[in-house]
Amino acid sequence: MKKNFINFIAAASLISVSAAALSACNASSTPDAATAGTEAAKKAASESAASPEGVKKKVIAHTQSYVPYDFIDKDGNHDGYEVAVWKAIDEKLDDYEFEYVGTTDDDLLVGVETGKYNAGSKGVWWTEERSGKYVFPKNYTGASIIGIAIRKENASEITDLESFARFSGKLVPIGPANAQYNIVENYNTKHPDAKIDLVAGDAFEAADAYQWVLEGRYDAYFNIRTSYEANVENEDGEYHDFADKLAFVPYEGIPIWSLFNKDEQQFADDFDKAFEELKADGIIDDLQKQYFGYSLFDYVPEGYQKGDTL
Repeated sequence: MKKNFINFIAAASLISVSAAALSACNASSTPDAATAGTEAAKKAASESAASPEGVKKKVIAHTQSYVPYDFIDKDGNHDGYEVAVWKAIDEKLDDYEFEYVGTTDDDLLVGVETGKYNAGSKGVWWTEERSGKYVFPKNYTGASIIGIAIRKENASEITDLESFARFSGKLVPIGPANAQYNIVENYNTKHPDAKIDLVAGDAFEAADAYQWVLEGRYDAYFNIRTSYEANVENEDGEYHDFADKLAFVPYEGIPIWSLFNKDEQQFADDFDKAFEELKADGIIDDLQKQYFGYSLFDYVPEGYQKGDTL
């Protein structure tokens, strides 16, 4: 596993499993979802007065279609890895009661910042800008796995970014505002003798990127593992027709965090204590294997700490 770190100064901090969400935090809100989140938050607030004495009612927001991290299932249930972590935390904290609200990316961010929600989860990456708006707990809860989609015929030659650079380094262009551009730029700084051909490009459809790789126009497409799994490997994926021609090479795990309102430091501290107990008991690892089939922590750079210059 690579041990180089990445300095996330890009504005983006969220991935999505949809192919269009290859830049972090690009999901747009919809009025219906935002309204639903508002109503649920009001309902939770009104119910807090009826909570048992001493029990603190907290409203936890999460996005609705970020499979397998946070989503609403076909039966209307709150589900996903990050939601499961919250539910396990709830079991540990007897003096708290959680109300879950599914909403949009934008509503979650604004809602946690303004106090409409006490906390939220959406696969957030830490950035210095975000740290001024929210409380980040001490512990990250998982990671987004990033890597490259390549032609399967080259899988024996391309096994990591260094071998890809030696192979050709011809990468599908990345928008300069995309967090992934910074990741590759940082890699090039750390590996001056094995640089990737990083070209700034305009927005495009994921289908185009995959096709460009298959045609040989480029030799790799910087991608997010859950996006690749959902859209290519999954039998119902939009680009499953490419599954027998493409392969994915993981590079690194970018830690993801739950966000807390700035007035919720004690809540964040209690979250950390419960999370550490769950991690020690092996429950966090079990949840990661349940939702992903592997440990997300295995891909995070060794020794990573919140706020590190990576």
